[in-house]
Amino acid sequence: MNALEPVSAWDTAAEGAAYALRRAAPAGEPPPTPLVFASPHSGREYPEDMMSAAALDPVSIRRSEDALVDELIEAAPGLGASTLAARYARAYIDLNREPFELDPGMFADELPIFARARTARVAAGLGAIARVVSEGQEIYSRKLTFAEARQRIDTAHRPYHLALQGLLAEAQAAHGFAILIDWHSMPSAAAKAGGRGRPCDIVLGDRFGAACGPALPSRVERELEDLGYRVTRNTPYAGGYTTEHYGRPSGRVHALQIELNRALYLDEVTLTPSAGLSQLKADLAVLTQALATTDWSALRGR
Repeated sequence: MNALEPVSAWDTAAEGAAYALRRAAPAGEPPPTPLVFASPHSGREYPEDMMSAAALDPVSIRRSEDALVDELIEAAPGLGASTLAARYARAYIDLNREPFELDPGMFADELPIFARARTARVAAGLGAIARVVSEGQEIYSRKLTFAEARQRIDTAHRPYHLALQGLLAEAQAAHGFAILIDWHSMPSAAAKAGGRGRPCDIVLGDRFGAACGPALPSRVERELEDLGYRVTRNTPYAGGYTTEHYGRPSGRVHALQIELNRALYLDEVTLTPSAGLSQLKADLAVLTQALATTDWSALRGR
C-alpha cells in the first residue's frame, strides 16, 4: 500500500462498508483544496464475530473509541476538505497501526513471521487488534486465530487505507501536494501530561517535525490559540502510524495528527455529548475555513 492512486481506481462500492467518505467535490472533479481529513478511531460498528469473543460488555468496550470525532469534522467537505471516517470500531481493528502489528500472545495458532510484532504498542496491549481497552481491561475471553485477524484486516484496514491513499493522490494531482489532518480524541487524564501543570486542550503531533513542513502546525496552532484553546505539540502524542506512514514532506505529502481533549465535548463516563460539543464543532469549522484559504506554497516546495 505504498503507491498513491486515485480512489476511482477501485470499486469503493464493494468496499465502502469499511468507511464513510465525503468528498469536497463530486467524484471525478479535482478537489478544491489539498486538505484531506481522516478519523480512524471514531467507528462505532462492533461485528458479532468480535462481540461473541469479548469479555467486556458493550459499554466498556467502547472506552477506546474517539467518540464523535467524525461528527466534529462533518462540516469539512462543505469548506473544502474531503473526509474519511472509519465505520468499524478501533477495538475491532486499529487503523492507526501497521496492519500486521499483532500480539502473538493473543492468538491460538502461530502467527506468520511478518505478523509477530515486537513494538511498544503491542507490548502495551494496543496493537492492530488491541488486547485491552484504554483502562487496561482485557477485551477477549478467548484466544483469536490468525484467520480472524486476516479477515479484519481485509474487511476494514486495507480498504480504509486504499481510500485514504486515493484521496491524497487526488489532492496531490490537483494541487502539487497534499495535506492530511488525522483527527483523534484523548482522555482528559492524558491531556494532563502535555499541559505543563494544567491540562491542554489540543495536542498537535508532527513526529517532531518529520511528518510535515513547519508552516502546517504553526498555522493550526495559531488559529486554535486565537480561538482560545491551550495547544501543545508532540506530548503526549507525536503521531501514530498514519502520520508516520503518509507524512513525507520530501514527497509533498504533509501529515499532522490532532488530538482533542474529550472533556471539551464529551461525558467520558457515558460517552454522550456534553454542552461543549456544538462550540467545539463550530470552532473546528472556523479552523477548517482558515486552512482552506491559507496560501500553502511553502509546503509545495519542500
